Amino acid sequence: MLQVQLEIGPDPAEVGRARRWARSRLLRSGLGDDEPLSETLILLISELVTNAVVHTGCPAVLRMLFGPGPADAGTVRVEVADASACPPRPRHADGDDTNGRGLELVDGLADRWGWTAEGSGKSIWCEVDRCPGSDAPHVAPHTRVPQGPARPAPQGAQPGRPGAYGIDPYGKLRATAR
Repeated sequence: MLQVQLEIGPDPAEVGRARRWARSRLLRSGLGDDEPLSETLILLISELVTNAVVHTGCPAVLRMLFGPGPADAGTVRVEVADASACPPRPRHADGDDTNGRGLELVDGLADRWGWTAEGSGKSIWCEVDRCPGSDAPHVAPHTRVPQGPARPAPQGAQPGRPGAYGIDPYGKLRATAR
């Protein structure tokens, strides 16, 4: 398992820096810059980092974890940890709203997602299987698999909660992104 991480300041300009950094790490992992999987991961990273910067006003840490195996196997896990203990609150944007779609996108594009307490804050994570034929379990677009914490949570911490959307409005988008 390979893990890389980037510290992110509480400035919206950091979102662009996080995308550039992530793109370079994906290239080093063997994923092409123009591959649909890379574009999906960059969008997920952008949404999670934006949420951390905009909704907490705190510094954050972006982590990417690459499962074992060649570039066409395994799972890529993205985590964004911040110092806010407030859990993520999925919202539903109406028509012309310019925000409120971040976690809906994460729910629609990731194979799995959730959050867990981490220190005095939290970590929001998502996973994308690199290849449905790999050893990593592939989940139907509308299915959410409950996941435990990525690492042991501090004593007394609340366990992570998986995504809870019952409808997958992005199923077709996800299918074409693979």
